[in-house]
Amino acid sequence: MQFKLSPSALNLLKECPRCFWLTERKVWSRPIGIFPSLPSGMDRILKAHFDKFMEKGKLPPELCNDSECGNFKLFDDKKLLAEFRNSRKGLWFEDSRGNILHGGIDNLLMNKANNKLIVLDYKTRGSPLKENTHEYSQDQLNIYAWLLERLGFQVENFAYLLFYVPK
Repeated sequence: MQFKLSPSALNLLKECPRCFWLTERKVWSRPIGIFPSLPSGMDRILKAHFDKFMEKGKLPPELCNDSECGNFKLFDDKKLLAEFRNSRKGLWFEDSRGNILHGGIDNLLMNKANNKLIVLDYKTRGSPLKENTHEYSQDQLNIYAWLLERLGFQVENFAYLLFYVPK
């Protein structure tokens, strides 16, 4: 049997191996709850927000307002970025047996010193962050970096998560 996996599918495997197996074997699918419109809407707004800064060759102030990001810029290949954002097109790997690993990124930074890419993911939450909130996204970030490497890009050994918590 061939598998088509994404970071979400692999999170289901970690959370509930039985649910993952039943879903992948098409025995049943886990019921889908109400789709949260806030994160989906914010995702579109944030991508447009970051794209405006990318077109100006600047970083948004909420991302890096200090020397830590002085050598970074937003990835500026609009066509390729649009492809990478589409989980059914861009970041995609298929092995020799037809198993697929895919995902869609929010954004990329580029280190101007070495041209390495840095995965940048936005998260919108309705509640304050906990100390380990970032740990829930580590596999997702690792998968995106691995997929970029498979596509021939050099990737830094770190990524950025940018959390938005509306008041």
